[in-house]
Amino acid sequence: MLTDDARYKILKKLEANPDISQRQLAEELGVSLGKINFCLQALIEKGLIKAKNFSQSQKKVRYLYVLTPAGIENKAALTKRFLKRKIAEYEALHAEIEEIRRELGSAAE
Repeated sequence: MLTDDARYKILKKLEANPDISQRQLAEELGVSLGKINFCLQALIEKGLIKAKNFSQSQKKVRYLYVLTPAGIENKAALTKRFLKRKIAEYEALHAEIEEIRRELGSAAE
């Protein structure tokens, strides 16, 4: 199953660099090449990206990964949810830090 976080990170990377190789994508995201291949196939099946062949040299055939209009919409929705979740995590962490500071302040007195 492709999580929202994985889908968001892959779509973000592909939008920024459509000609990135699967190997580079795997390295940048810290996951296996097999997982990236699986995720890209799932995104293609969902209609969120298209893979187009292009020749980088006579010996190599590479793909250009292009977000479809549905992929762009999906990425926007994922970005909104991702940001909302990260803000909630930040606020919870900030509250925990403030509580620890108060505890340390009262213990020092």
